[in-house]
Order: sequence, then structure tokens, then C-alpha cells
Amino acid sequence: MAWTKITRRQYARRTARYASDMTDREWGLVQPFLPMPRRLGRPRTTDLREVVNALLYIATTGCQWRMLPKDFPPCSTVQRYFYEWRALGLWPRINHRLVMETRELRARRQARRPV
Repeated sequence: MAWTKITRRQYARRTARYASDMTDREWGLVQPFLPMPRRLGRPRTTDLREVVNALLYIATTGCQWRMLPKDFPPCSTVQRYFYEWRALGLWPRINHRLVMETRELRARRQARRPV
């Protein structure tokens, strides 16, 4: 794929750390599904985007929880969020949204193709 101004911006990473990190557009699709901070108790200090990036890193590399690089949140925090979101049924909902987005993009591309 040739890099153009549009594609370079589209695939630009917020930080140049890992290939599995989400782009801003990808984060925009996932973020609405994540739970809001609780009104009571301590304020949330963990960046949920970093938690999702850590989970994607684990899924991509197959590393163990404890082998998660130190620039992600602590592995116990990432693991706790993963199990909580799994119990809430969050992963199938996110997956469905991403599948629908992919189908819409494919339909738009096919509609633009000259016959």
C-alpha cells in the first residue's frame, strides 16, 4: 500500500510503541462500549485505552499475563478489567460492532468501484 496523506493520517499511531496498539479511529469504535467511571468510590486512574492495548498485545503475541511489558498498566489491573468485561458480555458486543463496521466499509468500497 502506498502511503498518501490520507492513509498516513488514518494509520498514524498515537504513540509508536507496538504494532497491536489501536489507532484513534479504532479506539473511537471501541470506547462507547466500555463502562463509564463509577460515581462513588475512588476516581478511575487507569487509562482504559491502555488496558485494551495491553489486551491486544497479549492476543497478538501470546505472552503470559505476567510477561506484559511495563509500559502497560499492571498485569493484575489488565486481567481484572478483562474478566470484568467478559462477565458483562462486552467482547461479543464489541466484536459485532466491528464486524458491522467492516461490512459497511466493504459495501462502500464495492459501490465506488467502476463496473
